[in-house]
Amino acid sequence: MSSETLPSIGEMMAASVPMARTLNLEFAETTAERAVVRMPDQPDFHNHVGGPHAGAMFTLAESASGAIVMAAFGDQLGRAVPLAVRAEIGYKKLAMGPVTATAELGRPVADIVAELDAGERPEFPVNIAITREDGAVTGEMSIVWTLRPNK
Repeated sequence: MSSETLPSIGEMMAASVPMARTLNLEFAETTAERAVVRMPDQPDFHNHVGGPHAGAMFTLAESASGAIVMAAFGDQLGRAVPLAVRAEIGYKKLAMGPVTATAELGRPVADIVAELDAGERPEFPVNIAITREDGAVTGEMSIVWTLRPNK
């Protein structure tokens, strides 16, 4: 199968993660360096002040982190399972309208794979900024992921 017929990371995430479909997340960019995921403005997911609910923003950011992890480590799935270990989110400003999450790995891919090669269970952070359409940062999230070696 050629790379042109393989589904994109965004298509795979939408197909395999029901919450990504529920929130109508749009995977704009998914590379090993950066993932950008957009959530349209949807009244069904508003909070009491008319913006996206905190739980929806958490899911948006977590989905962006999952997309970058899959882009960076998809070639390791035969020997390890990526799992989120812990997460911390800070809500900075009122989010209104569509919001975008931009995720970046906190460590070089090669270092993480080297730990996996050495028989370790590497942990690594993914840092995510959530922004409004005007570019204002409405939230920041950090998720620590691991690659759990298959037994």
